[in-house]
Amino acid sequence: MKLDDRKHLENVAKEEMDALFVNIPQAGEFHTGKWIDSEYYKRHLVETVLRIRLNNEVDAYALYKIGSKDNQLAAVLAQYLAEEYGHEGLFTRDIGKFGLNPDAINAMEPFDSTEKLIGYLYHSINRDGPLPTMIWNWFVEWYSDCYNKGITQKAALAFGDEKVKGSLGHIEYDESHDHDDLMWNAVERAINGWGNREKAEKYLRNFVRLIGEYFSELHASTVGQKKLAIA
Repeated sequence: MKLDDRKHLENVAKEEMDALFVNIPQAGEFHTGKWIDSEYYKRHLVETVLRIRLNNEVDAYALYKIGSKDNQLAAVLAQYLAEEYGHEGLFTRDIGKFGLNPDAINAMEPFDSTEKLIGYLYHSINRDGPLPTMIWNWFVEWYSDCYNKGITQKAALAFGDEKVKGSLGHIEYDESHDHDDLMWNAVERAINGWGNREKAEKYLRNFVRLIGEYFSELHASTVGQKKLAIA
């Protein structure tokens, strides 16, 4: 694997996110701290909780598919999974400050876009082993480094520090445990042993485009519904 592969995939991720912001301008404003809305942000936190739970199951499935074929890669994924388990509770705490208790969150269904993403992950794992999982997990950590702190700081200014303590705790945990570097090491090993850079890039582009579908659905179910109600 070439030394510039990480930079290349970071550039691909940035390119796809920039395209997402062009296609969904309000998502761009949300990510750059120019706009926030309480219902939009609250539902975004809820979907974060629902997606974390489903993603942990996907990671466990990928770990099962690795089996004893690559003990080093399995150990990295097992470490990441262990460190991520239960982190949805940090977001649940913040959601509670917006008036939604855990029972209400548990009764909510994930967006169709989230179920599509999770289904695509399972299908991809069955086809290409752990490579897609590692690409997805690395992208999640890259995304968090690029955008989550800014989004959370904007939410603190708009809604108060008490409503972002859990989210900030998650960001600080990821940073202190070097999850971005941890998952990049997993990506490197997965590309070398289970695929190639072209396949990794294809998955990365597809994942960001699925995230674009999520932000379209998030907008339609919150801000879009409010506009319809006013009309």
